[in-house]
Amino acid sequence: MIDIAFTLNGAPCTVSAPPFAPLSDTLRERLGLTGTKEGCNAGDCGACTVLVDGAQACACLIPSAQAQGARVETVEATQGVVGAVLARLRASFLAHGAAQCGICSPGMLMAAADLLLRDPAPDRAAVRDALGGVLCRCTGYAKILDAVLDAAPQAVAPPLAGEAVGASIARLDGVAKLDGTDRFGADEAPVDALWLRVVRSPYASACFSLGDLEAARHALGLEAILTAADVPGVNGFGIMPNLKDQPVLADGLVRFRGEAVLGLVGTREAVAAVRDAALPITWHPLPALHGTAAASAEDAPQLHAHAPGNLLIEGRLNRGTPAGDVANAEGHFTTAFVEHAYIEPEAGYAQPAPDGIGMEVFACTQAPYMDREETARVLGVAEDAVRIRPSACGGGFGGKLDVSVQPLLAVAARKLNRPVRIVYSRAESMASTTKRHPARITARMAADAEGRFTSYEFDADFNTGAYASWGATVANRVPVHAGGPYRIANLRNRARAIYTNDTPAGAFRGFGVPQAAIATESLVDDLAEQLGLDRWEIRRRNAIGRGDTTHSGQVLHASAGLPECLDALKPAWDAMLAQVAAHNAGSPRVRLGAGIACMWYGCGNTSMSNPSRMKLTLARDGTLTLFNGAVDIGQGSTTVMAQICADALGLPLTQFRFVLGDTSRTYDAGKTSASRQTFVSGRAAMETGLALRRRILALANAGEDAMLALEGTQLRVGDARVIDLAALAEDLEAEGRYDPATTALDENGQGTPYATYGFAAQIALVSVDTALGVTKVRRIVAAQDVGRAVNPTLVLGQIHGGIAQGLGLALMEEFIPGRTENLHDYLIPTAGDVPEIDVHLIEDPEPEGPYGAKGVGEPALVPTAPAILSAIRHATGITMRQVPVLPHRLWEQMQ
Repeated sequence: MIDIAFTLNGAPCTVSAPPFAPLSDTLRERLGLTGTKEGCNAGDCGACTVLVDGAQACACLIPSAQAQGARVETVEATQGVVGAVLARLRASFLAHGAAQCGICSPGMLMAAADLLLRDPAPDRAAVRDALGGVLCRCTGYAKILDAVLDAAPQAVAPPLAGEAVGASIARLDGVAKLDGTDRFGADEAPVDALWLRVVRSPYASACFSLGDLEAARHALGLEAILTAADVPGVNGFGIMPNLKDQPVLADGLVRFRGEAVLGLVGTREAVAAVRDAALPITWHPLPALHGTAAASAEDAPQLHAHAPGNLLIEGRLNRGTPAGDVANAEGHFTTAFVEHAYIEPEAGYAQPAPDGIGMEVFACTQAPYMDREETARVLGVAEDAVRIRPSACGGGFGGKLDVSVQPLLAVAARKLNRPVRIVYSRAESMASTTKRHPARITARMAADAEGRFTSYEFDADFNTGAYASWGATVANRVPVHAGGPYRIANLRNRARAIYTNDTPAGAFRGFGVPQAAIATESLVDDLAEQLGLDRWEIRRRNAIGRGDTTHSGQVLHASAGLPECLDALKPAWDAMLAQVAAHNAGSPRVRLGAGIACMWYGCGNTSMSNPSRMKLTLARDGTLTLFNGAVDIGQGSTTVMAQICADALGLPLTQFRFVLGDTSRTYDAGKTSASRQTFVSGRAAMETGLALRRRILALANAGEDAMLALEGTQLRVGDARVIDLAALAEDLEAEGRYDPATTALDENGQGTPYATYGFAAQIALVSVDTALGVTKVRRIVAAQDVGRAVNPTLVLGQIHGGIAQGLGLALMEEFIPGRTENLHDYLIPTAGDVPEIDVHLIEDPEPEGPYGAKGVGEPALVPTAPAILSAIRHATGITMRQVPVLPHRLWEQMQ
C-alpha cells in the first residue's frame, strides 16, 4: 500500500492503495466513485474510460501508482471545463435516448468529452473514431453518435415535448445512468461483506474427488470452502418447473467446462490469492460429447437419467401434407453459440436476515420472482423468506433470466451468517453463463408457378448444452415460427433440444427464431430465383396479414402489419437494387449486394399463462406511487409503464413516484423476456391506472371525462369537486392485472400460442471484397409493426440495438469454449461496424395491447442476419448456409 496523490475531478486527492491495483479498482473500491464501470479489466470494452491529463484512457489498464501527480476526471465530474462538457453531453444523451441499460454510458461520455475538448465541432466520422474503444451492446450506436454531435457548442439537442402515450419523453431512469449514480450489481455491498470466488471445472466432462478442505481453508486463510454438501436445500436449479437439473455446486461430476465446483469465501485479497492448483481436487476426465451429432449418436453416453438419447424435448407443428411443387428449395444450415456479451458481468451480494431464515439478494437479473423461487428452494425456505432486490441491469438479452450468482451468494451468506458479495470476471461470465443455441437445420420449401408458397418442412437440432435452461422454450417456440410470416397450407416442423457437454444454452433475444429465420428466408430467395421473381415481390405475395390463419391454426383478427412493412420498404428496395446494378456493372473487386428478409414473433410465453400485476396508491399525504415489478434491463419499460399508467389515470408523470422490481414491495410482473413487458405489463399498468381513476371518480361522483389535478393533498376532480386526501380514512389504492388469452397446443402444434405477434421486414446493402472475403454492411432499412409506439425514441433504440446484434450474428460472433472467453477474441459490433439505419414505424394497433402497443425487443433482431445473407448472395452469387460468415468461410466458398 502506498499513498497516491493526484487531482480528481478538479480537487486534490490522496488515497492509500496497492501500487499495481488498476486505477479503476481504486476509484471504485477505495474512493467510492462507482460511476467508472469495469466490464472486462483488459481494456477491451472501454466501460472504465476516464480522462488522465485530458486524454481518454482505460482505467483498468493503468496501475494506480501511475496516477501520482496526474489529473484524473471521471463521469462524476461537475466542475470546470470537463464538467461543462459533460453537462452538455448528459443533456444530449438524455434527449436522444442514447443511454439504454447505462453500463457503457460513463465510458461513452468520457470518450466523447475527450473528443469535444480537442475538437468542438467534429463530424460523424470523428465521433465514430473517438468512441471506437467503447463497446455498447444495447443501442446500436446511432443514438450515441447523434447525441455527441448535438452536444457540440453550436448544436441544440432536440426538445422533449409531451409526456403521454406516443410522446418521446426522456427515460425516467436516464439521469442516474448518465451521472454515475445508478447502482449495478458490483456497485453496492455492505462494508463488512466477505467475498466469494467460484472454482470452476477445467474439463467439459469429468468426475472429481475432494481432499482435506478444512486443512486447505486454514492454509489459504479463507473463511470457508463451500461444496455441494453446504447447500441447505435442493442442490439444483433450472427454468422448467419440474426439472432442476443444474447443481449450484457440482457433486462429484461436471458436465461442462466452467461448471461451479467450489466456493471460496474470505477477504478479497485472500480469495484472489488462491491458485486452483493449491486446492485438494483430484480430477478424472471423461469423454465429452461436443455438438448434437455426437450426443445423438447411438453409442453416446447418457448425460442425464431423465433424458434417454440425450433428448431434452421435441416440439412439433404439423398442418396439411407437404409435397413438392413447380419450384422446390432445400438447404442445410448451421449456426454457432452466440454470447450475450452484456457489458456488465454478473455481480451482487446476499445478506442474511436477523431471524436466521430470511435472505436478501441484490443482483442483476431479468426475473426477480423466478430468482426468489430458485433461491428459496436452494436454501430450503419458503419463498416469502427471500427478498430479491434487483440492481440496475447492465444488459441482459435473455442471459440474466437464469440464476447465476443468486444461489451461490445465498448459500455462502447462510453458511457464514454474514453478507457476501461476488463479481464475476469477464472470462468467468462468458465461460459459465448461457448462450444462444447452436442449430443444425434441414429445411425444404415449395411454391407454385405464381410464386405462392405451398409447402414447408423444417427439422432442427438445437444444442442445449449440459443443462436444460430454456431449451424446452426454444423447442416449442421454433416450430410455430419456422415457416416464417407467410401463408403456407402444408407444414411439417420439428425442433429438438439435445443435451451435450457444451456450455449451457438458454434464452437469447428470439428463443431460436433468429436461427430458424436464417434457413427460411434463404429458401424464399431460392424460390424467387427459380421462378424469376423479385425477392420483395415473392414475400409481398405471400405475406400473412389481417384475416389470415397462422400455421398453428390461429386467425389474425388484428395487428398483422407485415404487408404494410413491405410496402414501406418498396421505394428504398428499388433504389437499392438500382444502386447495386450501377456499381457492379464494371465488375469491381468490391461488389455491392442488396438483401431482404421478413419476420414474425409471438409476444409472451408460448401457450402458457403469462400474467402481470401492478399496484398504484394515492396516499393521504398526496404521494402517488406506482409499484412496478417489471425489471428494466435497458429497453425502457420503467418509462413506458409510467406513460401508460399516467395516461390511464389522468395525472401528469411528474407527480408519480416508483417502486421497482423489489419482490418484497411489488407484485410479480413476470420476467423481462419474450417481448412481453410493453404488451403484458403495459396492459396491467393501464388497467391499474384506470382502476384508480374509477375509484376517484366514484368517490367524487364525477363523470368519466372529468379532469384530475393534484396539488399537495388536494385532488381536484372536474370543475366542482375537491377531495381532501388528508381527510380520508385510508390511502386510495388500486390494482391491475393482465394475462393474455392463449390456448395449449395439441400434438400437431395447433392452437393459439400467443395473443399477438410482432412483424417486420428489413433490407440490407452490403459490400463484399471478393479478394479477401470481407463483408461490410453499408445500410439497413427496417419497417417494424409495433402496434403503437408508446415512446418512439425508445422504440427506435430497441430496433437499432436489435439490428446491431443481428449484424453480429451474421458476420462475426462465434463463442468457442476455452478460446473466445473475452471481449478481445469474441468480437461484437463496434461503432465502426454498425451502418446507417433507417426505420419506418408501422402502427397497426393491437386491441389487446395498452393503447394498441405490443413488443419490439426481439422482433427487431430476427430479420437482420437473413437480410445480410441475402445481400451477400446478391453480391457474390454465393449462398452461405453457415453463420457467422467469417471472411475465410466466404473466401473459401467463392473459390
